[in-house]
Order: sequence, then C-alpha cells, then structure tokens
Amino acid sequence: MSIEPTFPPLLNGVKCEVGQAPFDKALMMAAQGCDAGTIVYQVSAKTLAAGLVFAPDVQLLKSVAMLPLCGVGFQNALGALAPPEVAVHLEWNGQIRINAAKCGHLKMAASTHDPEEIPDWLVIGLELPLWLETDAPGQTPDQTSLYEEGCAEVDAVNLLESWSRHSLVWINTWEEEGVESLHREWRGLAYNMGEDIMHDGISGNFMGVDEDFGLLLRTSEKTHLFPLTELIGSTA
Repeated sequence: MSIEPTFPPLLNGVKCEVGQAPFDKALMMAAQGCDAGTIVYQVSAKTLAAGLVFAPDVQLLKSVAMLPLCGVGFQNALGALAPPEVAVHLEWNGQIRINAAKCGHLKMAASTHDPEEIPDWLVIGLELPLWLETDAPGQTPDQTSLYEEGCAEVDAVNLLESWSRHSLVWINTWEEEGVESLHREWRGLAYNMGEDIMHDGISGNFMGVDEDFGLLLRTSEKTHLFPLTELIGSTA
C-alpha cells in the first residue's frame, strides 16, 4: 500500500489524524474558507473515509447534484479496480450497495439549507468499511464490507485516488454538458428503481428522479417529490 495518496491537479489532499472524522474536519475547513478541491482523508485498517470540499457557483438546488455525482465517481472507481463480478449500486439517500448489501455511504452538508441560495461551500463525505467492526457472522446480514465482497486485492489508497479522479471527470462533464449525462449514468446504477420502497414514512413505487435528482415516489393517490436538498446535514 502506498503511504500517501496522489490526487489529480485541482485537488489538494489533507490527511486526517486518527481520532478525527474527515467529514467533520472538511466542514470546519470549508467554513474557515479553505480552497475548493480540498479533500480530507483517512485510511485505516478497517475504514476509508474522506470529505471533499466544493465552492458551488449555482444555487443549492442544483449543486446538491454533487452527491449522486460522487456516487457515480465511486462506482466508476471501484469498477475499474474490483473483479468484474462485483456489483455496485447507489441508493438515492447516498447509501452504497455492493453485491446488494449495504457497504458505506455518501453524505453532504452545506453552508445553507435554502434551495435558492448559492452556498459558500458544500462538502461531500464518503465512508466505506474495509472490514466490518463485528466478527460475528450473521449479526448484520444486510451489512457488508469491501474486503468481504471479493475485493481483497483492492488497495484502499488506490481506491481513494481513483474516486477523486473519476469524480473530477464527472465534475468537468457536469460543468460542460449539464446534468443529462450524469442522470443517465446514475439511473443505470440506482438501487431498487421501479420497485416499492419506503421513504419518510411513505410507501410507494420508486419511479426515478426529477432533473435536480429529487426522489419521485408514486402512491395510489399521487406522485410525491422529495428534493435532494432534504439530505443536507447540519452545517459547521
């Protein structure tokens, strides 16, 4: 395993010490005015975690597309490094699925909750278990880890580097071509699309997403729209 990751131009790596959460540190640095493209990371024996700082120039309603974008970047990255039989899917809420089991997640926070406001900063966090914390089989049947899903040869630092590169490619595509290509890629990776799911206490058919990646959930009475901005966490 390489000692330190190498990130592409425009991204600046900041190693997070043990005992700190990379996402929380990224929020603090973003609020203090760090450069966009700062990626705070930590790779331990059991977990890969990172927080990527953005400085959006569009309103929050549009800039939250960075959550599914970074999810697609992760799938592309792992797809390039893992055996071909390993399946990676993405839930609307940021949950990552590997071979249909939950395996890590993406989350986000921003300087504002107002969908119409341009945020000063937005942070996307990635957390991926390399090994499960528990050694008791069957205790968490719907939870898995990267190395328990046939990816033991995937170097976590290489995966972090690959995630940053693929996400950067998608950022450039999104800026130059708009959201259409990202929509198409994400829909092909969406978990349970077309099936009945439960969200916010409402059970319905997961029809897909609107142009701003809002969740479309159809019940017998109506189609509900849940904006992606509702996933914004607390700000620093």
